[in-house]
Amino acid sequence: MSPGRLLAEPARPAWVRARPNAPYYALGAVCIGAFMGQLDASIVTVAFPTFERVFGATVGAVTWVGLSYLIVLVAGVTAVGRLADMVGRKLLYTYGFLIFIVGSGLCAVAPNLVTLDAFRVLQGLGAVMLQANSVAIIYLAMPPERLVRGIGIQGAAQALGLALGPTVGGFLLAAGGWRLIFLVNVPAGIIGSAAAWVFVPRSRELQARVRYDWPGLAMFIPAVAAVLVVVTFAKEWGWLTPASLVPLGAAVLLAVAFVRRERRVDTPMVEPSLFRRLAFTAGILSGMLSYLVLFGTMFAVPYFLERGSRVSASEAGLVLSALPLTLGVVAPFAGRLADHIEVRAVTMLGAALSAAGLFAAALLRPGVVLLAVLLAVVGAGQGLFTPANNAAIMASAPREHAGLASGVLNMTRGLGTSLGLALTGLLFGSVAGMSSTGVGGGFQRAGIFLGVMAGISAVLAGLRGRNDAAGPVDEVALASAAG
Repeated sequence: MSPGRLLAEPARPAWVRARPNAPYYALGAVCIGAFMGQLDASIVTVAFPTFERVFGATVGAVTWVGLSYLIVLVAGVTAVGRLADMVGRKLLYTYGFLIFIVGSGLCAVAPNLVTLDAFRVLQGLGAVMLQANSVAIIYLAMPPERLVRGIGIQGAAQALGLALGPTVGGFLLAAGGWRLIFLVNVPAGIIGSAAAWVFVPRSRELQARVRYDWPGLAMFIPAVAAVLVVVTFAKEWGWLTPASLVPLGAAVLLAVAFVRRERRVDTPMVEPSLFRRLAFTAGILSGMLSYLVLFGTMFAVPYFLERGSRVSASEAGLVLSALPLTLGVVAPFAGRLADHIEVRAVTMLGAALSAAGLFAAALLRPGVVLLAVLLAVVGAGQGLFTPANNAAIMASAPREHAGLASGVLNMTRGLGTSLGLALTGLLFGSVAGMSSTGVGGGFQRAGIFLGVMAGISAVLAGLRGRNDAAGPVDEVALASAAG
């Protein structure tokens, strides 16, 4: 096959195009990627204690199994989304599956932690090619009257993947060890890539190729990475040592240079004018904190259960799944609630509910059953907050910047997730030794910190105006329940 054929999107077979339910075939292919991406995000968290034991690593070092993957998502989602608009969404989506498969297979045979982190970067590149294109493909494939329903189904697939990750990960760890949590992606990825190649329609109305802000991206990535490196290893290096201060100083300089550049260039990576709108800025910051809370909790709970309560990895996965499962159940109803109550009230209620559940878990040091109940409370709060907040963010952006606003939303989601793992790992690891007492103290400190972050998220959500009305873009955001 010639290279040109490999870089051209094939038409769907005639029998697919002729079927009245052909849009749902394309939606099914997208849902495989949505499910896998969220499954892989949550399946790894339950394995962190195992990585620490197997590789003889610190808590900070282990968090980079998650952070190396997430940094690629943070850095790449806007670039890949814009590239897909120019070269073809189906093309990048399909090859994203193939890269994800290769990265997963290599992760499964990694001989040490450093190699595993490197292969997770490759896996993250595949994941960002899937994530950046999924909603655009649904928009392309679904008739306008079915668009909201289609994105709602994709949101359900994301919620299901997030909910099943801890349970599936726990059972795979018990059945065959940590390598299985990566190998499980290979057959699913093969099915997904084949489905995308056959069922996803070719891209239409591609944009003219314009210069992307690569210098801005080159400033943004090392700035984020430097901060996360210092946060995860400062306990070992010391906060006031050159090993910590030099990368922190470099991160500040890069951040200042990035902001100055984005104000000057014609096609910025991040549109500065969006942040002059209080509703947008408040929504973005509160949303980032909500993902910090979500993944910080999913990091701390397995350590507490496996080291503090001495339960098995499979049991820890079952308990942890109460959070994302409740999130997925509540989120669709949050969209309907936001139709009748102002968005500000729904988001504040959701964030406050999460804060209450986390404070109770930290202060009560609950048993397994009560912890599952409190995690369900946190999940319900997240389920109320996320879709309504996403809707308000998109409603606050001008229509001509809807694509950029979506990119910023995806980017800050990954940034919040990364900070959740890094900061919670720092607080947890600062007091948690191998004893159950140390683990309990680490969990209490992490829980209080995450509860405070959820409370700040509620305050930020309250800063938006009272009349953030829903529009057409809001309906799409509300339908994307887990996203």
